[in-house]
Amino acid sequence: MNKRNKVKHLNRNKGHRDALINNMITSLFKYERIESTQAKLKVVRSHAEKLITRAKKNLVTDLKPEVQLHNKREVMKRIKDREVVVKLFEDIAKRFETKNGGYTRVLKLVNRISDNSEVGILELTSRKERSTLLKERIEKREIQTKAREEKRATRKSNSAPVSKETTSKKK
Repeated sequence: MNKRNKVKHLNRNKGHRDALINNMITSLFKYERIESTQAKLKVVRSHAEKLITRAKKNLVTDLKPEVQLHNKREVMKRIKDREVVVKLFEDIAKRFETKNGGYTRVLKLVNRISDNSEVGILELTSRKERSTLLKERIEKREIQTKAREEKRATRKSNSAPVSKETTSKKK
């Protein structure tokens, strides 16, 4: 009898396995390339491709808002970082709009020396160049620092010295 062969267990219990997969998917969409063991990458690949397909469904113009919200919430079950979800729906899904599957690829590397495990790279097939990714990150950081500085400036201007009224004590 072949039982329990539907899910790759990866020698972890369910909670640990789900957290591992969610974190690896988040990293894949954030950096568009991750490195790990072959077994983990194969599991993450199937989950990531399903999420990209779910994000692509939102690109249809005549889709009801309820369905769009449902798709976004289903993706947010797996990806907890809102910035990565926005990137998935606005950037990655548009890149794969014309493709029907095959959004990721697994490249094999040399076995790890310490434990001789098979290592590989999982990456999106239509990746942005490293230089453009770095430029986007730098621009994003600059915007965030400007917003922080403005917030600090408004705090300083709003925090006028408050005079303490002392009540006279009766003796």
